[in-house]
Amino acid sequence: MKVEGQAIDKEAVKEYLLGLQDSICAQLGTVDSAQWKEDRWVREEGGGGRSRVLVDGGIIEKGGVNFSHVFGAEMPASATQHRPELAGRRFEAMGVSLVIHPQNPHAPTSHANVRFFIAEKEGAEPVWWFGGGYDLTPYYGNDEDCRHWHQTAKSACDSFSEDYYSRFKRWCDDYFYLKHRSEPRGIGGLFFDDFNELGFEQSFAFMRSVGDSFGSAYIPILERRHKIAFSESQRQFQLYRRGRYVEFNLVWDRGTLFGLQTGGRTESILMSLPPLVRWEYDWTPEPDSAEAELYTKYLIHRDWV
Repeated sequence: MKVEGQAIDKEAVKEYLLGLQDSICAQLGTVDSAQWKEDRWVREEGGGGRSRVLVDGGIIEKGGVNFSHVFGAEMPASATQHRPELAGRRFEAMGVSLVIHPQNPHAPTSHANVRFFIAEKEGAEPVWWFGGGYDLTPYYGNDEDCRHWHQTAKSACDSFSEDYYSRFKRWCDDYFYLKHRSEPRGIGGLFFDDFNELGFEQSFAFMRSVGDSFGSAYIPILERRHKIAFSESQRQFQLYRRGRYVEFNLVWDRGTLFGLQTGGRTESILMSLPPLVRWEYDWTPEPDSAEAELYTKYLIHRDWV
C-alpha cells in the first residue's frame, strides 16, 4: 500500500544518482584503470545528462555509466503503454544506466539501471515511481558467479521485504526474455518498475539499496574471471552471443525505446551495444560442450539461492 503525505524530494534523488555514477566508475576503476571519456549533453526539449564511456580498456572492452535527467510536455508512448491513464501528462525522469562488456569471454556482461519518474497534470496529484534492477549475461556459465550475483541481489531486498527478491527476480526473468528466440538473455537478477508502495522515503531507500549493491554483485565476478586464458573459438562464441544482447536492446527494451522516443542523446542511449558482435545463420553448439551447457544449464529460469 502506498504511503501518503510524504514530500517528494527530487533533488535528493538527483544527488544520489550523480553520486552513484561516480561510485560505480570508481569501483570499476579498481579493476580496469583505463580512463573514462565524459560527455555532458543538453536535450533541446529539456534536461540533459552526463555520459561516461570506457573503450578498449585492458579488461573492459566497452563500458558505459550514464546519468540522465530529462523532462517534457507529454509522456512518450513507451511510458504510457502500460499506464494509458497518464497519456498527455508532462513528465520528468532521471536515472543511472550502465552496461559493462568485458574482453574475456569468461567474464559476463552486466547491466544495471535505477531511475525515478514523475508525471504531473494541472489539478491532479502527481504520479511518481521508482524502477530499476540489474541482470547478468554470461557466455560461459559458472555456478559460483550465479549464486554470488543472486545472493547479493537478495540481500539488497530482504531488509525491506522477504518477498521482494522472489517477486523482482521473477519479473527480471520475464522481462529479459527474447520472445523471438524463446530464450532468456542471461541468468537474471532483479527488475522492478512502478514502485511506490512504501511511500517516497522507503521506496527511495529501496532503490538506493539496489543501486548500491551492484558493485558488490559484479566486481568480485569480474576480478575472478578476467585473467582466465581463453581461445579464439571461445572469443567467437562470445561475439555470437553478444548478438542476442543487441537483439534484445533494439527489439524489446523499454528503456531504449523511451530514450529514442523522448529525443534523448542517441550516442548515450546506444552506449549499451557491444563494440564487436557477430551473427551466424542457424548455428548450434556441439553436443556436451561448454557452449551447449550455457543453453541447457544457465539460460533457463531457475533458483540460485
